[in-house]
Amino acid sequence: MAEAAITIITAFLVNLPLGRWRARTRKYSLPWFLAIHLSIPLIIWLRYHFHLGIGYIPFTVGGAVLGQLAGSYKYVVITKYTCNRREMP
Repeated sequence: MAEAAITIITAFLVNLPLGRWRARTRKYSLPWFLAIHLSIPLIIWLRYHFHLGIGYIPFTVGGAVLGQLAGSYKYVVITKYTCNRREMP
C-alpha cells in the first residue's frame, strides 16, 4: 500500500511544475503536449517497479491530473491576482 501512495504522490508532485508550464503555453502546441505527457514514462516505470496492478491506473492518473490542475491554478489564479492587485490604487 505504501508503494501505491508513493506512486500517486510522485505523480502529483511531478505534475505540479508541468501544470504550471502547460498554463503558460499555447493550447494544442508541442510544448503543451509535452507538458501533459512528460510524466507518463516515470509513472509507468514506478508502477512496474512496485508491481502495482491495473487497478491502480485510475489513481495514478488522478494524481497526475490533480497535479496538472494544481500547478496551473497556482500560475493562473495567483499570477492574475498579484498582477491585478498591483494595478489597483
